[in-house]
Amino acid sequence: MSMEITGPKSSEKSSDPDTEEQKRMIASFFKVIRRHCGKLGDLFAGISDKREIRKTTYSLNAILFTGVMLFACQLGSRRQINHKLRGNETAKKKYRVLFGVEEIPHGDTLNYTYQRLDVEEVQEVVCRVVEKLMGHEELAKWRLFGVYYLIAIDGTGVLSFTERHCEYCLTQKLKNGEIRYYHPVLEAKWVTANGYAFSVMTEFIENTDPQTSKQDCELKAFYRLAERLKKRFPHVPFCLLLDGLFAGGPTLERCEKNDWKYMIVLTDDDLVSVNQEFEALLALPPENHLTLEIAKGVHQTYRWMNGIEYLDSQEKQHRLNVLECMESTPDKQGKATSTKYKWLTNFTLLSRNSPTLANQAGRLRWKIENEGFNLQKNGGFFLEHAYSLNETAHKVFYLLLQITMIFFQLMVKSQFFNQTFPKGVGSLKNIAYRLLEAWRNLRLDDQAFRILLDTS
Repeated sequence: MSMEITGPKSSEKSSDPDTEEQKRMIASFFKVIRRHCGKLGDLFAGISDKREIRKTTYSLNAILFTGVMLFACQLGSRRQINHKLRGNETAKKKYRVLFGVEEIPHGDTLNYTYQRLDVEEVQEVVCRVVEKLMGHEELAKWRLFGVYYLIAIDGTGVLSFTERHCEYCLTQKLKNGEIRYYHPVLEAKWVTANGYAFSVMTEFIENTDPQTSKQDCELKAFYRLAERLKKRFPHVPFCLLLDGLFAGGPTLERCEKNDWKYMIVLTDDDLVSVNQEFEALLALPPENHLTLEIAKGVHQTYRWMNGIEYLDSQEKQHRLNVLECMESTPDKQGKATSTKYKWLTNFTLLSRNSPTLANQAGRLRWKIENEGFNLQKNGGFFLEHAYSLNETAHKVFYLLLQITMIFFQLMVKSQFFNQTFPKGVGSLKNIAYRLLEAWRNLRLDDQAFRILLDTS
């Protein structure tokens, strides 16, 4: 199945280059949505509307889509919906075509409505979109060994307050004695070598049990997330990419039980007995070594060992495989600098697969930080902004951002977008700005706009 996205089917083109560019910007965004979700109304199918319908002005689709536009246009806050979208006549006309309303929902309407939604139903939208993507040939080619989807799992902070925000806040005592109240999440993202980082599932880390003496944490969240992932994607072949925090018996046991592969970072300070046995056993078989020059002056030296025994804290026995990659790279002065990478894995390690596991699996874990969290925090999407102080609405906003990021990534790598903007448009901030300007300024009659969106 080709990933090509064709241009708008307008019967005639405007002679104004700015108008044509705005049309193609909007077409790029909506064609991605339509290609992967069908009609716009199908995107949020399955989310229950718990409002009193007779008292409502806007459909649930209109309110949820406004949340997508909040992030796609990088507005940064609910208030900006009112300033940059709601008061713009051209934008309102587009909503009339899409949703049959004469006005764009107020930012407070989003907050009110999202508080009444089922978070798991919104999560299912994310899962459904990603599940469809996994069936595309152009994306499936990024599977490890043509089989495994690389799922990087890591946590990050989202909200932080100097006073208690809600009963579910986690707390941290700072060095100056102050208490920080915060809300982190644990994310499972499908990462690929060409730069995609699609959210697959989110586990919110929060203190839901007031009787417990211990706070929620990433490890506890991982156990819950692993159960949910297996239930939602029971037959999808996953390879988990995890940092050293997860290097322990409970994680290994869950991966084996779920029939998942894994690459878990192993530092020299973690699992001391495993590291010691790795060094001792490697003195014996010379065939467990490999050196490659992967670029001019860049060398990688691999060492690996299969079947290392490990007894976890619960007295459960595991047999682990350890892969080490030492990479030597010349600096500007030509002096070699070395970086060591090491992983636990349940892949059987051989000379023919060790470089692939290191470079096309283990080292891709960083994409959840770079293409994932860092982009959403510092790339103009304002992940850490408190879009709502209500715990349910906050989660809905978070999940809508993940949906938007999937579409954004697909859009900028689509054939149609790159043909339209062959020289690029710079950062994602520039794309968001142009999308907002097109939404506010592109003047088309209702029929022309329907044609542009291929909804007629």
